[in-house]
Amino acid sequence: MFSHITLGTLNLEASIQFYNAVLQPLGLMRREVLPDNGPPSACWVHPQAPLPRFYIYIPYNQESASAGNGSMVAFLAPNATAVNTAYQAGLQHGGHCDGPPGERTHYGKGYYGAYLRDPSANKIHLVYRGDLPLNPSPCPMSSLPAPLPPPF
Repeated sequence: MFSHITLGTLNLEASIQFYNAVLQPLGLMRREVLPDNGPPSACWVHPQAPLPRFYIYIPYNQESASAGNGSMVAFLAPNATAVNTAYQAGLQHGGHCDGPPGERTHYGKGYYGAYLRDPSANKIHLVYRGDLPLNPSPCPMSSLPAPLPPPF
């Protein structure tokens, strides 16, 4: 259902320490964030699955983190057609464009997405991840791994 969830922060180091402590017991591990011309960030994943991902970012515009400014929920689509269809439906039901559908090759070959603001101005992302092999059930609760070693 989700590709990734993003939350904004203005104190990345404090947030990294907090989420390392909170997410490690849940079986999630911090992974490297490859440079993509975006703001400083950190990411956590299940060690046996590329998705979903949880990110924290310094807001792109350097302003205070708030709803839609550094916060975004990304919904995973089965293909690019579904991204287009969902985007159009959002526009028809009170949403506003925050980035039209299209390839986003700076994130990965096969990455296709669109951005919308909902009627309350929350930012959402509709994404087809053609750049990654997907497992429909990446993290069943019955298969949580053993505790992880300390981060970096």
